[in-house]
Amino acid sequence: MNRTIGIVLMVVGIAMLIWTGFSYTKKEKIVDAGPIQISADKEKSVNWPPYAGGIILIAGVIVFVTSKNRK
Repeated sequence: MNRTIGIVLMVVGIAMLIWTGFSYTKKEKIVDAGPIQISADKEKSVNWPPYAGGIILIAGVIVFVTSKNRK
C-alpha cells in the first residue's frame, strides 16, 4: 500500500513541476435588476510554487523507498 502511495505522490509531484498552475473561466453576475441580468466571463487562475511539486516528489520517493517489499 505504501508503494502505491509513493508512486502516486511521485506522479503528482512531477505533474506539479511541469504544470505550475491552471486557469478556468467563471461566469459572474454583474447586474441583477429584476428581469435584466448582465453577466460576464471572468478568468480565474490557480498557481502553486514549483518547490511544492519538488517537496511532494521527494516525499513520494522517500515513501516508496522506505516501504517494505511484501510478496
